[in-house]
Amino acid sequence: MNSAQMLLAAPEFWLLVMACVVMVVDLFLGEQRRGIIHMLAMLTLIFAGMITLRGDYLADGVQSVTAFNDSFIRDRLGDVLKVTSFVILGLVFTYSKLYLRNFKMFRADFYTLSLFALLGVMLLISANSLLMIYLGLELISLSVYALVAFDRNSGRGSESAMKYFVLGSMASGMLLYGMSMIYGATGSLVLTDIAEAIRTQGSGDILLIFGLVFVVVGIAFKFGVVPFHMWIPDVYEGAPAAVTLFISSVPKLAAFAMAYRFLSSGLGDLHIHWQGMLSFLALFSIVLGNLAAIMQTNIKRMLAYSTISHMGFVLLGLLPGTAYGFGASMYYVIVYAVMSVASFGMIILLSSRGVEAERLEDFKGLNQRNPFYAVIMVLVMFSMAGAPPMVGFWAKLMVIKAVMDADMMWLAIIAVIFAVVGAFYYLRVIWYMYFEEPENEAIVTAPVDFNAALTVNGMMIIGLGIFSSSLIALCMTSF
Repeated sequence: MNSAQMLLAAPEFWLLVMACVVMVVDLFLGEQRRGIIHMLAMLTLIFAGMITLRGDYLADGVQSVTAFNDSFIRDRLGDVLKVTSFVILGLVFTYSKLYLRNFKMFRADFYTLSLFALLGVMLLISANSLLMIYLGLELISLSVYALVAFDRNSGRGSESAMKYFVLGSMASGMLLYGMSMIYGATGSLVLTDIAEAIRTQGSGDILLIFGLVFVVVGIAFKFGVVPFHMWIPDVYEGAPAAVTLFISSVPKLAAFAMAYRFLSSGLGDLHIHWQGMLSFLALFSIVLGNLAAIMQTNIKRMLAYSTISHMGFVLLGLLPGTAYGFGASMYYVIVYAVMSVASFGMIILLSSRGVEAERLEDFKGLNQRNPFYAVIMVLVMFSMAGAPPMVGFWAKLMVIKAVMDADMMWLAIIAVIFAVVGAFYYLRVIWYMYFEEPENEAIVTAPVDFNAALTVNGMMIIGLGIFSSSLIALCMTSF
């Protein structure tokens, strides 16, 4: 380890130090001064972004740099995903502060665990070895398990955390088992060396194929796609809305990075094997996710099944194994994170003291209570449904085009059909807001910072749709 390698991982070291600082500072603060914790967490994200955007670590013509015995990689893809993670988590913290204050849970634990989970996300994004992938994945998982049970007085939250822990442990075990098989077949933990070994000895090794199957299981669980989706509805419903807000956004960026590093950097020559597996995972996720969401009356469960469907669309972009397909998938997962934080931010907005706005009926007559918030929710729902010119439309269009380029027209047709089917439950929310009488006549208000974040979030949804070329180009040039 030398100073040059330390500088490559400077954002990670900064985040680690500041997460510990936030944890220690909280010991000296009273209840009335907890706002300092929020400020420290936001400053941590701002400076982490500034450090990451220092792009002078790449020489002319060099696409990536590795460190720590090639287990850590710094490249354009990683920087884009990390900066996106900082922006999304900044929105999460801004929305969550209102929730934590209203529900008497404004403690440093939330910020500390979220920052440690973000550190795991960053390690997973920059992972270039099996060891680093597992380290990042477990750091995320252990932090999120505790976050789901963050409300100590909620039996439902504790139950959800236990379900997530048990299923997550099984998935981690399967992933580790698959990694051990790949190591046994190739003799290396570094992804680039694994790729070279497969290229040299061929892709017909049965041990390698079995390892690939278990790796795909681990990736599928992290995405939350069918049939490894069982935890998502229960965790989304049982966890506090502030925690669900986090789970539904930032870790999805890490899941994409994990899939790309594994399937492209390490197991690219096994494309013919993992393409078939992912195609069926994507198909069943899109079909089951949309059909199950139609039947939900709890908006958190509806958005949970919606997540399953969206992650199926993300997998569509991975299928071709091409730069365009990976770029389309990356664009989709970034867009989904932006839409997801806005949707759960609206749930937090409508939640009163001690009572979350979980029912679809809680959105009745929102236009009469506050037209501005109703417009924001309309933008979110239309974008999730894939209606032009919202950013969600371009995301769906790009992954479907990637599938068509891979000569899988049948899958593209099914994806289009169920995208139309899925529009029903999004439009149902809009119906409640504009054509139903409100159950509560009170005007909906929020603090200035919450309104500012929600406004920026809404502008991103419509702005990145109308002016989509810049973000698309950024994603495409990352591969």
